[in-house]
Parts: sequence; structure tokens; C-alpha cells
Amino acid sequence: QVQLVESGGGLVQAGGSLRLSCAASGRTFGGYAMGWFRQAPGKDREFVAAISWSGGSTYADSIKGRFTISRNNAKNTVALQMNSLKPEDTALYYCAHGRSRWPGSAVDEYDYWGQGTQVTVSS
Repeated sequence: QVQLVESGGGLVQAGGSLRLSCAASGRTFGGYAMGWFRQAPGKDREFVAAISWSGGSTYADSIKGRFTISRNNAKNTVALQMNSLKPEDTALYYCAHGRSRWPGSAVDEYDYWGQGTQVTVSS
């Protein structure tokens, strides 16, 4: 079992920044990919970014160049630095634990999920 707890969400104006954090417990995650997904009201959960156990990362086109994912395997944490935020980035953001070491973009490539942290970007 893996427990994931996100933090760092909030309300920010367009163009601002937020840093999301995810703390994992219950099992070491050093050998597995970690990801961030988001879900806006009335929409499907969508991929944002993922990072492999060794630090290789992949991003959705919509946030590429604005968001950066990172991880600290010693502390069992993963972070998402979000810059130049836009109103369309408003969503509930979820941290997810991968089923393997590869940073996939599909929901079913992840087996444990946090409860989510709300990000709201005002125009």
C-alpha cells in the first residue's frame, strides 16, 4: 500500500506561480514513476507530468515550458512547480504512483492516487 498526500494548492492570479508537493508513505517509491494529473469540473482526468525513478520526465503539451516536475527519492516526495498559470489550469490536481519505473501518461499506468489539491487561477 502507498499513501499519497498532496499540498500546495490555492487561489492565484493568472501569470502567477504555485508549487504542489506530494508526500508518499507506506512503501518506498524510489523504483517507480510518479505522476501528476488534473481534473476540471465536467471533464475527464488528464495527464500533466510524470517522472521516472531516475529523474527522466515527460509533460503534456498544454503545460510544457511552464511546469516542472521533480522528485526526492530520499524524502519520498514529488513536486510540481507551476509558473505562468492560466485560468484553464484551474482543476483538482492529483499525485499518482506508477505501476512501473516508466513515466506513462495514461491513468491506468498508475495504481495509487492522492485525494487531490485544488488549484484555482483567476483572470
